[in-house]
Order: sequence, then C-alpha cells, then structure tokens
Amino acid sequence: MNQIKKLYPHIVALAGFILIALLYFYPVLQGKKIFQSDIVQYTAMAKEQNDFRAANHSEPYWTNSAFGGMPTYQLGAQYPNDFIGKIDDILRFLPRPADYLFLYFLGFYSLLLVLRVDVLKAFFGALAFGFSTYLIVILGVGHNAKAHAIAYMPLLIAGVLLVFRKRYIVGGLLTMFAVALEINANHFQMTYYLLFLLLIIGVYYSIKLIQKKETQALLKIATTFGVALLFAIGANATSLLATKEYTDYSTRGKSELKLDANGKKKTSDATLDRSYITEYSYGIAESFNLIAPRLFGGGNGEKLSNDSAVYDYMLKYGASEDEARQFTDSYAPTYWGDQPIVAAPAYIGAIVFFLSVLALYHDKRKIKYVFLMGALFSLVLSWGKNFPVLTDFFIDYIPLYDKFRAVSSIQVLLELCFPVLAVLGFQSFFTTRQEKQWDSLWKTAATTLGILVLLFFARNMFDFAGSLDGQIRQMFSQSQDKSFGIGFIDALKEDRKTMYSADLLRSGIFISLTFGTLFMFVRNKLKSTTAVILVGILMVSDLFFVDKNYVSSKDFVSAHEVDMPFEPSVSDQQILQDTTNYRVLEVDGNLSSARASYFHKSIGGYSAVKPRAMQELFDYQIANNNRQVLDMLNVKYLIQTDDKGQPVAVVNPGANGNAWFVSTIQKVTNADAEMKALNHLDTKHTAVINTSNQEKIATSFVKDSTATIRLMSYKPNHLVYQTNTKNEAFAVFSEMYYKNGWNAYIDGKSSPYVKVDYALRGMTVPSGSHKIEFKFEPQVVKTGSSITLVSSIGMLLLLIGGVYFERKKKA
Repeated sequence: MNQIKKLYPHIVALAGFILIALLYFYPVLQGKKIFQSDIVQYTAMAKEQNDFRAANHSEPYWTNSAFGGMPTYQLGAQYPNDFIGKIDDILRFLPRPADYLFLYFLGFYSLLLVLRVDVLKAFFGALAFGFSTYLIVILGVGHNAKAHAIAYMPLLIAGVLLVFRKRYIVGGLLTMFAVALEINANHFQMTYYLLFLLLIIGVYYSIKLIQKKETQALLKIATTFGVALLFAIGANATSLLATKEYTDYSTRGKSELKLDANGKKKTSDATLDRSYITEYSYGIAESFNLIAPRLFGGGNGEKLSNDSAVYDYMLKYGASEDEARQFTDSYAPTYWGDQPIVAAPAYIGAIVFFLSVLALYHDKRKIKYVFLMGALFSLVLSWGKNFPVLTDFFIDYIPLYDKFRAVSSIQVLLELCFPVLAVLGFQSFFTTRQEKQWDSLWKTAATTLGILVLLFFARNMFDFAGSLDGQIRQMFSQSQDKSFGIGFIDALKEDRKTMYSADLLRSGIFISLTFGTLFMFVRNKLKSTTAVILVGILMVSDLFFVDKNYVSSKDFVSAHEVDMPFEPSVSDQQILQDTTNYRVLEVDGNLSSARASYFHKSIGGYSAVKPRAMQELFDYQIANNNRQVLDMLNVKYLIQTDDKGQPVAVVNPGANGNAWFVSTIQKVTNADAEMKALNHLDTKHTAVINTSNQEKIATSFVKDSTATIRLMSYKPNHLVYQTNTKNEAFAVFSEMYYKNGWNAYIDGKSSPYVKVDYALRGMTVPSGSHKIEFKFEPQVVKTGSSITLVSSIGMLLLLIGGVYFERKKKA
C-alpha cells in the first residue's frame, strides 16, 4: 500500500502528460494527421520501399525511386531483431505527433526527479521543456527523427547523473536503455551534440572525484558506462553499421574530387562545404529571441494584422481591403534576422529565463554551472559564421563536426539546459529562509527586467532591414510610382519595430507576474503550493500561446491527405502509360524535391544524406546541361513547366535504356579525370573507368550489331537481364554503383563488375546467351542483426540481474 501511495503522484503526472499531449494536438482524436512538409517528402522517397514491403512482407533495403538508386538505410528500413525499436513503439503509443510531445514530458520529468525535484515542480518543468517553441515547431515541419532524439536526451542525462552518484545498477541500466533508444531514434546530429553536454558533465564529476581521491569509484563509473555503451551500441548494430557504410557513399563522406565544378582546386577538405555547414547560423543579437519571441520578426511565415502599418499604407495608397490584405500577406516578410529560413523563433520562455537567473542567484548546488556552461556553449556555437573563430576551429579540428549542417540546431542543448536551471531555481527558492528568498528574488527581477529595458532602449541601434527588402523594393520600383517601394519598406520596418517593442513588453509582463506571485509568497500572502501552481501555469501559458502561432489545429488534415499527399498531374499520367523501366527528372526540383519519386523512378529526391555520386553528377554535369549524362542515367522523361506554370512531360529520345554494350573503354587515373571525361563522352559507345580502384579491363571490344541485352525482370533489389552476343562484350548498366551489397551473377555464378562513368555499373559479358542478375544482398544487415540479437539478450539478462540485486540490496 505504501508503494502505491508513493507511485500515485507519478501516475497522476503521467496521466496529465498524456492528457495535455492529446489536448494540444486534439485533432488526432478526430482521426486527423498533422501535415508535415518533411514527412511528405519522406513519404514520396519511401513509397517504392513501402509498397515492396506491403507486397512481399520483406525489406528491399534499396530503392530506385530516388537519386537514381540508393540504400533505404536512412529511409525507415526495418531490421531483424530490432527489440529496442519495439520498446520505443510501446513508449510512443499515442498518435503522432502527440507521441513525441509525451516523450518530451516523460524524459524531462525523469531527469528532474533524478535531480531531486518534487513532483509538482517536476510536472510543470517537464511541460515547460516540452512546450519550448523550437521543440514544438520541429514537430510542425516534420523533423520527427530530430524530435525523437531530443526526447531521449534528458533520460540519458538522468542515467549518467545516477551513475556519477554511485547508483551503478539503476544508473547503468537507465543509461544503457536510454543510449539504445537515443541511437534508435536515428538522428546522429542531435546525438553528437548531446555528447558535448555529457562531456561537460563528465569532466565536472571526474574533477570532484579526483579531488576527493576516489579513483576506485571513478574506475567503477567508467566500467559501468563502458558496459552500458557496449550493449546499447550492440542493440543498434544493424542501423549503425549500415549508416556507417552508407555515409562514405553519401554527401556526408569525403569526395574523391579535388577540383570543384568550375575546375578550380578545392580550398577545404571538410566533408561538407563550409558555407553549407554554416548557412543556418544564428545571429548574435538574434539570440535575444530566446527571451522575447519576435524581436527579429518571428518566422518567415509571420502574418501582419489589419492594424499593421503595411496594411494601413496600402489602404492609404488606394488599395481595397482585399488588395491590402493580399499585399500584406504576400510581400511583407516580418523576419529580419540572419538566417535564410526560420519557421519560428527559438523561444525558451520569459519565465523560464527568469527562473534560470533565480537559480544562479539562489541555488547552492554547483551542478547549475554545468547546465549553464552547456547552454552558453551551445549558444556560442549556434552563431556559426557570425562567430568564425570558434566555428572554424570546430570544423577543422573536432572530429565529425564537419559532417553536420545547420549549426544553429545545436541550440537544442540550450533548450534543455535552461529549463533544468529554471526548475533548479524554482525548487531551491522554496527551501530557504525568507531573507535569502527576497534577496535572490529582487536581484533576479532587476537582472531580467533590466535586460528587457536595455533591449528596449537599444532598438534605435537596429535598422530593422531584412534580407529580402532590396528585392521587394526593386520589384515595386518598376511601377509608375517609384516612391511606392520605399514607402512600403518603411511601413514594414515600422511593423517590425512594433513587434520588437510589443514582445519585450509581453515578456516583461510575464516576468512581473511571476515576480509578484513569488513576492506574495515571501510575504506569506500565498501558500507554497498555490504559488508553485500559479507560476507553473504562467510559465506554461507563456510558451503555449507562442507555440499556437506556429503549430495549431489548422496544420491538421484528413489522414488520406497525409498518407497520399500527391495527386498525379497530367504529365505524370502521360509518363505512367509507359510500362518500361526508365527514370524521370523533374527539372524545377534540382534534385531537391521528392514529388517525382512518389510516381516514378527519379534521379531527384529530398534527403540530408544524398548519394554523393548523383549530387556530383548534377553539380558538374547535369547543371551544365550535359544530355549525355541524362542519357546514361536512362532519363527518358523530363518534367518541365510551361509558360502557364503547368508541368509538361518532355520525352528524351536519346536515353540509353537499362543496359547497353560499348566498344571502347577510356581509362583515367583519378576521379577528377573521370568526371572531366564525362564532359564530352559519347556514353552510348564509350565508357570511362578510373583505373586507380578497378581491376584490369580491355580497352576495346568488338561490338556485335546483332547483340542484345534486355531487362527481363525488375525488383528494386533484384534485376534480371538476358544477353545475346557473338563476341565477348562490355555492358554498361544504368544502375548506380554501390559495391557494399550489390552482387552480380552470370548464369547463377558470382561474377565481378566495376564502376564506370563515375556512378554506374559495368561488366564484361562472355559471348553467347546468358542470364545476368544483380541482387542486393547487404552483408551489413546480416552481420548487424546477429550482433543486435546477442546484445539484446545481454541487455535483458542485465536487466533481470539488476532488478534482482537492487531488491536484494533493499531487503
């Protein structure tokens, strides 16, 4: 009975998390689904894989519907023995995206309990973390894997803290399962950033233990982490090994090319281009968005009201109300920060900031400095190109840092650390004498409100000019009234200035209300529980109403629209009448749209880890209108836009087909020469081979005019060809070369093949009639699945043993 009484508050808290997650995303209760732009792209990319899985009840592990062909390892491939994935499915039992919001709450609540925060404050703290604007916005746009990984971060930190407190069994088990779930979430950038915070925590506790000369405890801690990490990694072996294998083949791996698309020597050997890595860099002054959401205009989709200066300007100019509304919505971007695209400000909450400062003044535990350092570290790194000294150092010298773009996303650490600090301050405030409470409270109010006042008076230092203002002014300058564009931009700047001041005032009001509530508690006008509830409601309400501006019920549509997000255009229907095997290029997509992948085998797609060979073919050849490269990729149709803006299917009569024989082999000695050879290569008769990594092949073949090679059977992971030739010949296949998994067979016998034309497969074919098969048989899946099985069994045994020893210890 006592145990039930102890669990009762936690059961109520969990029930509250479930209810709040469902209420925030209440359309899921109506059977609706949130329309997430990135998930729409994923749905198109993964359609061939998912159709194959439904029809064959097995995994293809390869798709030809995107980028000419790529493994499905980063497209939701399902692996054998994925028991951690099943545990994750149990935890995410709510409909999406309420499941991720619940995970936010659950993970952070667990961390706060480990930090010895009482249930009520931990409940509100978990809500404050979960409703942090950035964490809600990524659910709106479909960054599900990112949200998934972030949700398990607090749980992992909780396990690490327990181990450092010498709770080896409980902490070790929690760490092991949290690491396994974190890796299973499959967003390695978020996990990589988490390692920085864990390193700070590890250094802090290690120094403490060394100062106390507890080296034996440090050894036990290291052993506990080692065992936990070993089994957690092992339980995800298939995914990790497959991802590692594919990374070298993707744009996240190092290119063999030493020259850029203009023929100039590359200036950096970073995996990704430095400008690409730092394209999304947070502005230094823009960082104050964390405490006042729309200082820099909110997000790119922000809409001005009818009370705005722009709307009023249009009315005075003579526009009707409808015209004024249309112009205001279409040509008045309020965001004027440093980033190219921002869905919403990364707002942590004015009250969260207030309580964080309170923690610095009031909480005596030095662990607060660990989270403060983590927050400041992530903030400075998020500035990217705006703080090049540190950013360039990390790109050049810190392992793996150059494999990730959008450096501003490292602020996820800040999104975690500030709510922890806030709850630490909230907890400690109620546990000290009245004099100390008042001293910390007035200092906190003076600091936070002082910052807001300084920002208010500093507004004249900003010009409120956005990156698009020049283009808008130029566009409007073509009208008869040349002053119209200038007046329009001046009105827009006035609206930005108004938003700046209004949100400073808004944050000031919330901070003042919090100060007033805590002041009344100090003066014994409110009981502690009442004060906690009032501050908690204010803290969550502050974030809730900002979040609703960016993700709300209007983002939900019928399940059908999400499950089948694309309708075939007339051009798609025309192309689909062709039942042969071919590829399509959607010209306007520039390899960055997956729409065509939903209906066709496309050489485009949408992915953060594109196949490097296809991306380089596009940058060096296709972008320069090299039709021979399109021919060798068997691009039979191009989808273009006509003068009416409608998609039109254009036939490419020169497409080489699925396979063909060539008479000449052009040999080069490096990747740059191989790419350069494609500039003027007759791909129908000649193939280029880089001899630095290929076996010996003859330079010429007698091309038999009666020779044939035909694709007889197609599956994404199994291709069957029939050849007939009088002489030994060399065949080129319009399939992407990927040596780790694709095996070739001639009449059932394993046969070698080589990379040709920078990205395709080539093979010497003996004379006569033969059956050639290409089968995708990735050894990495077989090896990884065996390791996963053994590790999962080991985790289960450790769990049983841990429970046994914990009960024995208590007894």
